[in-house]
Amino acid sequence: MFKTRVMKASNYFTLKEFQLNNNCPECYSNEGLQLTFKQRMTENIFFKAITSDTSNEMHCKNCNTTIYPVRWDDDIERVVAYHERAIVPKKSSWKLKPFGYVFIAIDILLFIVIALVMLGIIKL
Repeated sequence: MFKTRVMKASNYFTLKEFQLNNNCPECYSNEGLQLTFKQRMTENIFFKAITSDTSNEMHCKNCNTTIYPVRWDDDIERVVAYHERAIVPKKSSWKLKPFGYVFIAIDILLFIVIALVMLGIIKL
């Protein structure tokens, strides 16, 4: 009957993708390696924020395998380090959503009412 709305607490968006010419540690092909850099974005009911956290992942399109850093050789590590220096992540930022503004406004009004009651201006 009722649909619940599920929000992800944090997810990653793609900053940049690179095709590498290095040999894959699994299938030894030098055409299928793809390096992807991602940056984390946090979202909830009150705000949406882009954090400074970045991550990378490597995937081989030939053998359809994720290549973890344990399997990288020195050449792959040098290429990844080079591309890490080359990418420019988006600036950290956050933006309030409409419900966040409403929540802040209600808090301010509640604080004002409590202050007026404490000062004796309003009697309940």
